Amino acid sequence: MRKLLLIGALFAATAPGLATEAELPPPVAGKLSHRQVPAAATSIHVQDLESGEVLVSWNADVPRNPGSTIKMLTTLAAIDILGPTYTWQTDIFALGPVVDGTLQGDLLLRGQGDPFLVTERVWQMLRRIRHAGIDTIEGDLLIDDSYFDVGEYDPGAFDRQPLRAYNVAPNALLMNYKVVRYWFEPADEPGKVDIRIDPPLANLEIDNQLRLKAGPCRGYQRGITVTTDDQVSRMTFSGAFPAGCERYAMDRATLSHQSFVYGLFKSMWREIGGAFDGGWDVATVPEDAEPIVEFRSLPLADVITRVNKHSNNVMARQLLYTLSAEVLGPPGTETGGREVVGDWLRDNGLEFSGLAFDNGAGLSREARITAADFADMLAFAWRQPYMPEYVSSLSLAGLDGTLRYRMREGPLEGSAHLKTGSLDHVAGIAGYLQARSGRRFSVVLLQNHADIHRGYGEETQEALLRWLYEQ
Repeated sequence: MRKLLLIGALFAATAPGLATEAELPPPVAGKLSHRQVPAAATSIHVQDLESGEVLVSWNADVPRNPGSTIKMLTTLAAIDILGPTYTWQTDIFALGPVVDGTLQGDLLLRGQGDPFLVTERVWQMLRRIRHAGIDTIEGDLLIDDSYFDVGEYDPGAFDRQPLRAYNVAPNALLMNYKVVRYWFEPADEPGKVDIRIDPPLANLEIDNQLRLKAGPCRGYQRGITVTTDDQVSRMTFSGAFPAGCERYAMDRATLSHQSFVYGLFKSMWREIGGAFDGGWDVATVPEDAEPIVEFRSLPLADVITRVNKHSNNVMARQLLYTLSAEVLGPPGTETGGREVVGDWLRDNGLEFSGLAFDNGAGLSREARITAADFADMLAFAWRQPYMPEYVSSLSLAGLDGTLRYRMREGPLEGSAHLKTGSLDHVAGIAGYLQARSGRRFSVVLLQNHADIHRGYGEETQEALLRWLYEQ
């Protein structure tokens, strides 16, 4: 793994409880000293949102890897360009006559990038098809996902974990993030382990080679080893599962995007009482075809909440492709999305000289932004009419999202809307805080240093936020 090169620096001297723009707050300096983290590895920018006063600006012009905090730029550009009520549309076409509830032909699904077409939403969409008068499909399921062009994609390129949910590629007809949740629990039969999956996929094969062993519920993946075939259509689970686990869940990507759509559609269509025994193929919509169902997504304001609060990488990347398709025309691409965001920044006077945006999700070793530029973005968002929707998309300290179990039962609980970011050797936090005095601040803290992700970064973040709360 490529190491980040960092230059050491001496701590600035500070009076107790005070900090000037060019100094570190004493609690932050103390925390860094205690953990032997060089001050040069840290960038901070804190600003009063009403007066514009800068309370802290420490290494604020040094480009840092921001981790998942960069999703705040992706979601801000999306809500400003597309609007908070923007929706995606998935179209369904009946390519043949419908006679007495039977479609004498193929059913075609055309995706246009909905990032949140999860199982529950797919069920609603299938019910809409049934309400359109179709009970039986005699032909095949045709899939049109040409609205995005992802090109060659290696899901293991980032960290050699191709089955991890965060590594799933964008797709114009993304269903349930292409992810299955596997539930493991001791079986009634001695020494055996039961495996259940959600959602059910008609074309996914499970090879259960697990055995039950005595012991407490602990260990990496609870002793489960996962292997697959080349098509990721056969999942083999082996190893020894601890009897002390009443239930254990594991999320993993499976199949290709198109195979996943087919397997989910077939299983759920039968669950709701429909009949379908056909196969699947890739196709494009005929020019004269009219959809029998136009299925709308949740509004963008709801979608960015799911992106930011839960740091959903796949949804963030879907947004970037959507920006490309909407502004530059389909097919949407990652390169096009970066171009759109870059143009948007310039059009709004946000000249980010140290920005390396990459995939818009923060799942990158190359992404960079300065704390000062990040703070300018936060100030811009604060002045916009959709500010409430944007701010509420961030995790509320101690209460929900990625901060649900942090800063609880103390003064910071409920006082800040923040986005976290963490990769190996990267820790960051950014957003808005209301102090005890009622003053409102934007705050950015980015750290790149060996092992900073192992809790040291969080300690620094909370030291800064607690200090700021008292200002």
